[in-house]
Amino acid sequence: MIEFSLTEEQEALRATAAKLADEVYAPRILEWDREGTFLPAEERRRLGQMGLLGIALPEAYGGGGADLLDALLVVEEVAKRNQIAAFQIFEANTGPARVIDLFGTESQKARLLPPLIAGEETLAVSISEPDAGSAATDMTTSAVLDDDSYVLNGMKRWCSGGGHAEQYLVYVRLGDQLGSKGIGGIVVDRETPGLTFGPQERLMGFHGIPSADMFFDDVRVPAGNLIVGEGGFRDLFTAFSIERLGNSTMALAIGQACLDLTAAYVQEREQFGRPIIEFQTVQAALADMIMQVEAARLLIWKAAAEAGRGAPDPLAASIAKCTANEMAKRVSDLAMQLHGGYGYHPEYHVERMHRDAHGWAMGGGTPTIQRIRIVSQYLGRSFDQRGA
Repeated sequence: MIEFSLTEEQEALRATAAKLADEVYAPRILEWDREGTFLPAEERRRLGQMGLLGIALPEAYGGGGADLLDALLVVEEVAKRNQIAAFQIFEANTGPARVIDLFGTESQKARLLPPLIAGEETLAVSISEPDAGSAATDMTTSAVLDDDSYVLNGMKRWCSGGGHAEQYLVYVRLGDQLGSKGIGGIVVDRETPGLTFGPQERLMGFHGIPSADMFFDDVRVPAGNLIVGEGGFRDLFTAFSIERLGNSTMALAIGQACLDLTAAYVQEREQFGRPIIEFQTVQAALADMIMQVEAARLLIWKAAAEAGRGAPDPLAASIAKCTANEMAKRVSDLAMQLHGGYGYHPEYHVERMHRDAHGWAMGGGTPTIQRIRIVSQYLGRSFDQRGA
């Protein structure tokens, strides 16, 4: 029997996250988005003190040791009110920290995880390059072993957290083998000599979430910072399935928030002498929003419940991400339409959510790439996108 109900503990966790977000973060989102404000350090520490940055990380290092679904419940509640604050919870519970959790040595976990869980430091992931986005295995940033250090050279692009995070899990080419076989992951400290950052990007959405290019010029990193060695690309992308569910949940939060705002608005707004919810075209649009949000949530919860504390099935994660990303774009667009002119005004929130929805669809593998992965995983075969 498939059970979709949450436990009392999970409901209490959701309520705690919602209360925090309502009291602290919801009142600040318009200002933070307008000014491009990064999450203040004191707020990051607050999240750490409340245990929200280590929900799905091991208890041995200060985490909660809970299942992935528990973390996603918190991500959704905070992200519905403030995506900037939720981004930190998303990164800590479903991002590069999970690579450390799954594949790091005991000494690496003991060194790297406690400050992340406490909110004293952040760890960002750096994968994309100017010529390696969807084709991630085309990356050229290299790490060459020299005595007891790796020397990194190259450039990374679209690093969320770039220039702001204290640590970076950098995907690099460790050997001469082409494609995925030569790729691994290594942690680089922000203050390492030779590492520099480009200016902060001003994007369509994701205001308040740092993003900058990274430049590696003979950056020397201790060999003990290597988390996944040459040929471990499959391991890195196994952990990336966790991130995909985190991404899906950030998109789900946009859809649910837009639905909540719109459901209230169409019952209050009057035109032609009656509330606009009484018009069948409005009812049909709202019904579409409800169906799409609920479908995305069920796919995410199913994948997360089956994963427990581990990584979800890659097929389930890709289906959930593709569905949630496209849902968030469609539902936020419908929300803008049903709000009329007010939907185009920042004070009504939905235009910001529509901007952010497009960002989540591009990050972590676009819907187009997810469709390729879905077919590949479903059929159990790979496809060479480079052609003959």
